[in-house]
Amino acid sequence: MSGIETRGYYTLDEVLGLPGCPSLEQLEGRRLAVIERGQALPCNPCETGCLTGALSIGDPITNVPVLNVDACDGCGNCMIDCPGLAIFVVDMSRDDGRAEVWMPHEFLPLPKVGNTVGLRGRSGALVGEGTILKVRRTKRLNRTAIVHVEMDRELAMQARAIQVRREREP
Repeated sequence: MSGIETRGYYTLDEVLGLPGCPSLEQLEGRRLAVIERGQALPCNPCETGCLTGALSIGDPITNVPVLNVDACDGCGNCMIDCPGLAIFVVDMSRDDGRAEVWMPHEFLPLPKVGNTVGLRGRSGALVGEGTILKVRRTKRLNRTAIVHVEMDRELAMQARAIQVRREREP
């Protein structure tokens, strides 16, 4: 039995073993999609949304997504099309010890650019803090926003959700 079946979430080691996840070495100096789906599900919007052909599911449609890192340009189209919120974009191209992670966010209030937010890992535990760089909403995204979060580099493959801190009423 895998960790997601017993714990309800993947560990980082389990994610790194998925065919949709680039290795830490492949992430160095690049912006790439990270697909955190390892279950057999009838789903392929990420494959059809990928304009570079970097994602493949094949036949049957229940196959686990496979990422071709050489073809991935880190555009995020696959993340926007993923109904399961299982795709993130990790940008490790900076040389200042920081990284940028794009993640789906479906809670209100939406964060504002410049806000400091709590970063939550796959288990829901707080793993650190980040700064909102951008918030995107489009018709394609419906109710899901994509937040671009700057964080310490070592958190880029740990943080998978944000916690917006509500301002206190006067």
